[in-house]
Amino acid sequence: MSDYNAEDVRNIALVGHAGSGKTTLVEALLAATKVIPNPGDVTKGTTVCDFDPLEKELQHSLDAAITSFNAGGKHVNLIDTPGYPDFLGRSISVMPAVETAALVINAQAGIEPMTTRLMKAADNRGLCRLIIVNQIDAADIDLAELTEQIRETFGPECLPINLPADGGKRVIDCFFQPSGEGADFSSVEEAHSQIIDQVVEVDEELMEVYLEQGQELKPEQLHDPFEAALREAHLIPICYVSAETGAGIPELLEIMERLMPNPAEGNPPPFLKGEGAGMEPVRVSPDPSLHAVAHVFKVINDPFRGKLGIFRIHQGRITASSQLFIGDARKPFKISHLYRLNGAEQVEVDEGVPGDILAVARVDDIHFDAVLHDSHDEDHFHLSTLECPVPLFGLAINTSKRGDEQKLTDALHKLESEDPCFHVEHNATTNETVIRGLGELHLKVLLRRLSEQFHVEVDTHPPSIPYRETIMGRAEGHHRHKKQTGGAGQFGEVYLRVEAKERGTGFEFVDAVVGGVIPGNFIPSIEKGIRQVLDEGAVAGYPLQDVRVTVYDGKHHPVDSKDIAFATAGRKAFVEAVSKAQPVILEPIVKIRITAQDSSMGDIAGDLSSRRGRINGSESKSRGRIVIEGEVPLAELDGYDARLKAMTGGEATYSMELSHYDPVPGNIQKQMTDAYQRAED
Repeated sequence: MSDYNAEDVRNIALVGHAGSGKTTLVEALLAATKVIPNPGDVTKGTTVCDFDPLEKELQHSLDAAITSFNAGGKHVNLIDTPGYPDFLGRSISVMPAVETAALVINAQAGIEPMTTRLMKAADNRGLCRLIIVNQIDAADIDLAELTEQIRETFGPECLPINLPADGGKRVIDCFFQPSGEGADFSSVEEAHSQIIDQVVEVDEELMEVYLEQGQELKPEQLHDPFEAALREAHLIPICYVSAETGAGIPELLEIMERLMPNPAEGNPPPFLKGEGAGMEPVRVSPDPSLHAVAHVFKVINDPFRGKLGIFRIHQGRITASSQLFIGDARKPFKISHLYRLNGAEQVEVDEGVPGDILAVARVDDIHFDAVLHDSHDEDHFHLSTLECPVPLFGLAINTSKRGDEQKLTDALHKLESEDPCFHVEHNATTNETVIRGLGELHLKVLLRRLSEQFHVEVDTHPPSIPYRETIMGRAEGHHRHKKQTGGAGQFGEVYLRVEAKERGTGFEFVDAVVGGVIPGNFIPSIEKGIRQVLDEGAVAGYPLQDVRVTVYDGKHHPVDSKDIAFATAGRKAFVEAVSKAQPVILEPIVKIRITAQDSSMGDIAGDLSSRRGRINGSESKSRGRIVIEGEVPLAELDGYDARLKAMTGGEATYSMELSHYDPVPGNIQKQMTDAYQRAED
């Protein structure tokens, strides 16, 4: 039996920009709760959460790691996440497992690009949020100014729940006690009053007691409205720590234990039941007596231990002898071993309660985002889709050694199953296998894993750009396919109309044939021929999108008409219509976010302008840094990492995400269509 229940569980993900000190903060918390004797050191590779050899080498987290501790009668699950923009997907993918996202900010660096993106992601997921300002004892910092910047950026609902004192050497609580001395800025009385005022606003009866009767409220009276304020994002507490010295760690532990929500107090997980357009919200309750429901938020393919599925229990209990279904599978698997994770260490347990984060090993069918359950009543349960960034940074790869093709395919499949922002695609037109991620470092790490973990060596080169085709107008097409070879012939004639649809709405096929001029059994063949063109392209060999095709007339022969005849006629009529409907080639436009020293602004802006890009805005940061935001065609970013480093002396970093597709300039389209036509001829 578990020695705690669901009400005692706290699930918290530490998120934030690289260098904010998340991993060091985990070490301080584990040491303070006696899980480890002394805090480990990132620079020495001795931390619990950065256990991968590559993480030790780079001295940065590259993947999410899970650990936990018991304190004050509560069981706290902590997830340490990477802070590089290239691994944003791995940070976002753990959010369904927690009630609280704790955003860690480096007091010296201030609010950095990943800070803003992760705060938005947590808000989109409906998570309660906590802001932790770390390294409060660093030199040359202004915590009062940083606190105001936090409130300006994320809203006035961000309020200090404690305050640094004695130059960051200690921290004073401002919630559980109404007064105190020695704060480095503001005062305990003012901070206490602000946060109590904010909390009581969500409870009218309590507000009346507080305002009209002037009663001092006890923490116990404030607990429920405090949780409501967190759920409604009416309050985002700010607390202050130094993970290096331990200042603020006891106060942070008290906040986690007494104020952060348990599974019943956070916003309920957004489960859906059904498929496609028929999906409807369904409630899952952290009740241990109900059917078990869990969600797999992380998968690890370990070459020695096999596949490890890490899941969060949302409802019911799961034991070491439970039988669970994966999604809509008809046959369950039986758990033989149930594990709690402490970094790389796997601790076997007998049982998990709602809120627990546990793992099972060697279950081949388990996969990322799977729902595990012990009853068919929960078939067709899903969690709402995560909004992960689209991977655009690509490399075309092929094996260095002949005969390793199958090994490469298997290894890529395993890597893809672990990472929601790593995609593998095969371009039939160019016969390329292309891997796509969120940046150069993302793919570099995965290529290292291919070599070191899966023993597959590959050669790489820049991939083809994922262009698309569409039409801007409306036109008609006609083709009669007639073939006579001595025996039964082939005959099919098709008239169709094409018209442009709104960007991003996809393909639509309309059957408007009347009078049986084309028998109904041949209509799917016409659509099949049209879809071949959608995949292969009509003007430059790229997938065609956002078009409506209406088949309205044709002819058939009672003997010679066959599926292949109408597929051919449909394909060629479609190509003819597209050629007359103002076809255009679309190129991906990406949002680019560059962090550099402000002295490099001119060089960066000029370079982007020369690459058909544009600057949308810039924002000054601390220590002479600037964040530049703009849009640029993906085709112009080949080798951009090296170019940016050369312009800025290696100081700048950038991230990108898909914005939209735009038509390529006319001269470029002509070059592309001419090259395609020559290749076809």
